[in-house]
Amino acid sequence: MYDYKSTDPAIWTGRRSDQPEYLHQVVAVCTTDTLPSAATRQRYVFLGYCVDEGVRRNQGRTGAADGPDAIRHALAKLPVHFGTGRTVADAGNLYCRDGQLEAVQQGLAHHVEKILKAGYMPIVLGGGHDVAWGHYTGIRKFLPAEKTIGIINFDAHLDMRDDSHGANSGTPFYQIAGDAGEQFRYLCLGVRSDANTPTLFETAEKFDSAYVLRESFSLKYAGNVRSIIEKFIDKADAVYVTIDLDGFSSAWAPGVSAASPLGFEPDIVLEALEHILYSGKLIGIDIAEMNPVYDRDGQTAKLAAGLLFNVLHGIAGYDDAETVSAVV
Repeated sequence: MYDYKSTDPAIWTGRRSDQPEYLHQVVAVCTTDTLPSAATRQRYVFLGYCVDEGVRRNQGRTGAADGPDAIRHALAKLPVHFGTGRTVADAGNLYCRDGQLEAVQQGLAHHVEKILKAGYMPIVLGGGHDVAWGHYTGIRKFLPAEKTIGIINFDAHLDMRDDSHGANSGTPFYQIAGDAGEQFRYLCLGVRSDANTPTLFETAEKFDSAYVLRESFSLKYAGNVRSIIEKFIDKADAVYVTIDLDGFSSAWAPGVSAASPLGFEPDIVLEALEHILYSGKLIGIDIAEMNPVYDRDGQTAKLAAGLLFNVLHGIAGYDDAETVSAVV
């Protein structure tokens, strides 16, 4: 079992304005059963995955269960520049009950599928990186079987640990590979050799995964990164993006479950996201491992909010990019 609750509307507060100039003024608090009907083509819904059971199982430092609301607090204060051209909703939070990680992952899949059927793009706020298995499963249930899902993971870790002893925050892409079979498409950007064992690299090769090492994931190599992303996207019908905040250097993201100073920087992630958005194939995105217990001045929450601000605004204004309707 798992728990599902609507978001406290008080979270969406901030500076007041006579015009809807801030995100807290435009977000509609609801549930997945009461998503607002909207004529806008660009429709997004936040969904919280308040779970760190997978992190605990993976011997990480817990606290990510409080990540979704920390990100919401940071998002609420940000301005909006899209007028009435988009609909943004908040469909509440999922909670793990009695350590039943697998149950809440299946619950996430159920709610993601409902969001997609309603014509919205899910933006899932985590929570441990086990969010990826539930998010992917919901997308898979929504799409026709013949449609391929390209997974782009911004992360220091491949997260392809064997799940034979149970799922955790380090197993999601191994689980997805087993489910997808020959349709498995996985690109991990920012991988650190010091954060992955030889066995994990062997597993990635076994499943024909693609990855870019952290040393080559920077603006210095932006042209090469862009080429890799474009070639990867060309082979997928839909693209699911997952951003693990522990991939960033702890200079940018101290509030994560596994911090390191040797991570990547925000600018290359924004550059990559821009090309993903421009493809018109993005179907869902999530932010994982936000851990407010270890954050400093809300810095990591603000980083997560800033990334999502750019997604909501199309980064460089690519408002004509198609969303989920392009892949079903």
